[in-house]
Amino acid sequence: MTRYGMVVNLERCNGCYNCLVACKDEHVGNAYPPYSAPQPNTGQFWMAIKERERGQYPYAVKVSFTPTPCMGCRDAPCVKASADGAVYARPDGVVVIDPAKAKGQKQLVDSCPYGAIFWNQELEVAQKCTFCLQRVEKGTVPRCVESCPTDAIAFGDMDDPNSEVAKLVASGRAETLSPELGIDTAVRYIDLPKAMIAGSVYLTDVDECAAGAQVTLTEGSDVRKATANAYGDFEFDRLLPGKTYALKIERQGYSAFSQSVAIQGDTFLGDIGLKK
Repeated sequence: MTRYGMVVNLERCNGCYNCLVACKDEHVGNAYPPYSAPQPNTGQFWMAIKERERGQYPYAVKVSFTPTPCMGCRDAPCVKASADGAVYARPDGVVVIDPAKAKGQKQLVDSCPYGAIFWNQELEVAQKCTFCLQRVEKGTVPRCVESCPTDAIAFGDMDDPNSEVAKLVASGRAETLSPELGIDTAVRYIDLPKAMIAGSVYLTDVDECAAGAQVTLTEGSDVRKATANAYGDFEFDRLLPGKTYALKIERQGYSAFSQSVAIQGDTFLGDIGLKK
């Protein structure tokens, strides 16, 4: 049986907002009964882009972008919160808010732990992403998938082992957003931002950047390696908060530097000097 899902590869997402704009173009002013009423021009983002500022000047300052449509929850909280079957999960797993039955049911907005349900004040109905069922049922993909210039969004049958989404999930790299909620979702992510370590290495005897220094970060069987760039900077991302990592920096002709680093969030080690 078909079970639709989506995998968003954040390694490829550059924050261009094409997916958000395409969603607006598809749904603003357009009704697709029985799946959706027209999306208003403002106030709703069925494909929202969450921005997260990371780093601390001058180390590894950057912004991560996370596209967030409806998560397609199995055992969805919005289904439980609805009255008269206003929200239902189709056999293919897509969760639908019936725009006629859901009229007046504002409680649906608060039922979504991901904040993916919006209230249309004019129509008095809750609304959200539908995976563009009006397109999928005709054999095409959702507009957000079609519009992504970097192919960061994959869509297809999660139960088909030959589909791209199934292969990405099977790789073990795809994970759910906010796993602490304990919800099995049809939308998964690759390279979700977690904690990071960054620092800069220099040579104390000549007061120059330690370009090419080898940096190793270890936690149990998790061993990661990096090479300091021309400015002596290094970075490790997607680390697990609550873990303590062993950092080691080596460069030929200099004494190795070692330090234990307890991760609670993004950690910036500052300038690290290597001595002869």
